[in-house]
Amino acid sequence: MAKNHVQPGKVLDYVNTTAAAIASGSVVVVGALLGVALVDIPVGATGSVAVDGVFSVPKVAGAAIGQGAPVVFKAATKAFTTGGSLAAGDVSGAAAVCFSAAASADTLVDVKFTGCPGTVTS
Repeated sequence: MAKNHVQPGKVLDYVNTTAAAIASGSVVVVGALLGVALVDIPVGATGSVAVDGVFSVPKVAGAAIGQGAPVVFKAATKAFTTGGSLAAGDVSGAAAVCFSAAASADTLVDVKFTGCPGTVTS
């Protein structure tokens, strides 16, 4: 292995600079990356966030999402959907994709977090 290898890059250490604690399993926006908190992260503390992998996360009510569809993380609802208009803080693009189809009645969707940066709407 190369002497300059640091880690596989699937999990990063994240410092919670928000005004609220982050619960384990919550979606976290890290710059243009999306990830999932692997532990509870109190305000000001550092915790592990997975930026690669498949996680069952909240889905916007009434939205059906097909397998392989690009998804959008809606900052206001902290849930995933497809398409539609974007608002400030929403993350779209390569950061995540629907891993398995979700019906409109489902409250959760399995999302593949790619470890690639998305586009954050300003």
